[in-house]
Amino acid sequence: MYAYIDGIVAEKTTDSIVLEAGGIGYSILVSGACLSTCPAAGQRMKVYTVLNVRQDAVDLFGFYSKEEKHMFQRLSGVTGVGPRTALAILSAMSVRDLSIALVAGDSGALTKVPGIGKKTAQRLVLELKDKVEETELTGTSVSPRVAQQGPEAEAIAALVSLGYGASEAAQAISKVAGQTEKADEMIFLALKSLG
Repeated sequence: MYAYIDGIVAEKTTDSIVLEAGGIGYSILVSGACLSTCPAAGQRMKVYTVLNVRQDAVDLFGFYSKEEKHMFQRLSGVTGVGPRTALAILSAMSVRDLSIALVAGDSGALTKVPGIGKKTAQRLVLELKDKVEETELTGTSVSPRVAQQGPEAEAIAALVSLGYGASEAAQAISKVAGQTEKADEMIFLALKSLG
């Protein structure tokens, strides 16, 4: 119903903001990433939103980017994962880190999120592994806050530019990431493992 809301930040709490647009104050539950990009009260902000209607509540969820919004929609579409759990996952992990964990089949990384058990983590990997988009893995289309274009993202992007598939590149890099922190060394090790 609402693709995004562009307005003035009226209030900020630990998990939500009030965004005033057109004389209406929208109370929006936001991810940790969105909250960290939120300017001070009185300044303008654009938030991508998802309206969730249930029998007992109507909630508006907000995100700093379209990629984060799309990941939220995919997460909350998994059986046993509601919108609040999906928001908790996105507050604990960046879209890029989550995408890499999903593609690499690293359910252990997901169990570190409060409220995510082993079975739910495995279900998330199983259902979302093939739905991760290349931009989510490489972090090429992210918010201003994500200057975390770390060596893993750089190495994945390099392998993709060499013609490897995004998921294949992410899996190869996740296997060698613990051996070095330099992107060029990760690329070399990944290429050796890819044969």
